[in-house]
Amino acid sequence: MSGETILVVDDGKENREFVVEYVLKPNGFKYLTARDGQEGLEMALQNRPDLILLDLQMPRLDGIGVLKKLDANHLDIPVILMTFHGSEEIAVEVHRLGVKDYVKKPYTPDEMLDAIERSLSEIRLRREKEALTERVIHANRELQRRLQELNILYNVGKNVTATTDLRVLLPRIVDAAVQMSGSEEGYIYLLDNKRLVCRAQKRRELASAEYSDYEVQDPIAAHVLKKANPVALGREQLQNGNDPDSPVSVAYAPLVHERRPVGVIGVANFSRESRTFSNDDSNLLSALGDYAAISIVNSQNMQALRESREQVKDTFARFVPPSVVQRAIDKPDNVTLGGTRQEISVLFADIRGYTAWSENAEPEQVVEVLNHYLDLAAGVILGWEGTLDKFFGDGLMAIFNAPDRQPDHVHRAADAAVALMKAAAEVNEIYGHRLTYSVGVNVGEAVVGYIGTERALNYTAIGDTVNLAKRLQESSAPGQIIVEEAIIKRLGNQAKARPLGELRVKGRKTPAFAYELRDVLG
Repeated sequence: MSGETILVVDDGKENREFVVEYVLKPNGFKYLTARDGQEGLEMALQNRPDLILLDLQMPRLDGIGVLKKLDANHLDIPVILMTFHGSEEIAVEVHRLGVKDYVKKPYTPDEMLDAIERSLSEIRLRREKEALTERVIHANRELQRRLQELNILYNVGKNVTATTDLRVLLPRIVDAAVQMSGSEEGYIYLLDNKRLVCRAQKRRELASAEYSDYEVQDPIAAHVLKKANPVALGREQLQNGNDPDSPVSVAYAPLVHERRPVGVIGVANFSRESRTFSNDDSNLLSALGDYAAISIVNSQNMQALRESREQVKDTFARFVPPSVVQRAIDKPDNVTLGGTRQEISVLFADIRGYTAWSENAEPEQVVEVLNHYLDLAAGVILGWEGTLDKFFGDGLMAIFNAPDRQPDHVHRAADAAVALMKAAAEVNEIYGHRLTYSVGVNVGEAVVGYIGTERALNYTAIGDTVNLAKRLQESSAPGQIIVEEAIIKRLGNQAKARPLGELRVKGRKTPAFAYELRDVLG
């Protein structure tokens, strides 16, 4: 690797030219030269080179003086000292001032090149670390944004399940769509005898959405409903000119329930300074559309079939947990690097049957189904007030009792595992899939906190408790929940479980006594 800029500071012209012509140029380095220490200091301050080759004895300002000035200006540039005379005292002093290496004159090109490569290795590693850190920060931001979206979706789902009255329900869905997309207007069109009827709308002049009932002629909405694919359109696609009554950007998503079209949910921006919707916005509308379509159909079923009210409610509840979820995702003032040792419950879940099923499915369908099952699992975890630690492939990890303390964390983790299995079974019944989860749950001490660097933190848990929970999940069959003996002891007579005996797990000397958890009472 080459291309770094090296400043040669030496009062000897022959020495400067020797280094440039026989070391720097042949090896692709950029170079600057200075004839004395003062000139070298000024060039270092102005150009910030990657490395300085510094003569010890020079007029105006010697090498030691240059080093002290660089240190006073907080300039962290590696330095190689060039000298005819060396001593332990000089070596100690210049090392304290930041010198990485020194060579004694006369030196060969190979000797100087070796010293340069040794000194530059640190700065190269630092740059690689900075680049990696930037990628990690970006990945963490994306994960945080995804978790925030999941949290919003859950709160939306909770909100729309609070009523079965379409006059109340539909405006709430529209308000949720406007909130999620940051749009100026929103609307829901429902299919009624092959007609699109606006059932709720949020106009720019309104503080919130209102129920409505009128037929619409919207070719984009009709196209989205026909193709069953979300779209996001901007100024160029709409080509509405400067008409203030025409939108400058729109996003639509179909409402589909069991492959049956229900309607369309859409948002629009009209202001010239407003943002243009992206595919991310239309995908978010699709996620909300899953809730909305099921909510609408369930509400219609409740009105038409009063005798099956509880059954419809249970069907809907598998998509939207009924409890309030408040989870801290981003609290900058409280985020500090490091962890604390504490007891937690850990849950690992993995989608089983997914790989075999995906071999014969279209890529778009594979992504859609994977996201649906991960959203379902995340909704259950958040519904039981767990902390969603991470997604990995087609699985996830969650912890309970952190960051907020939960006296009943063992019960929450076990109950969430059971609820996850039930939810998967209900979804399979609706969509005809043969997918399920394998789950492992453990309780014990772990180090919990923000792990990483000051610039890139990730809240997680580390320790044998976590590792064992993962191994339990890996050992579980499709549709099976395997827990460690400590879980059963803590649950007492609330657990319905079957002992499996000692389970030897990879990477652990002591076997675990495992149970198959079938249900949690209470």
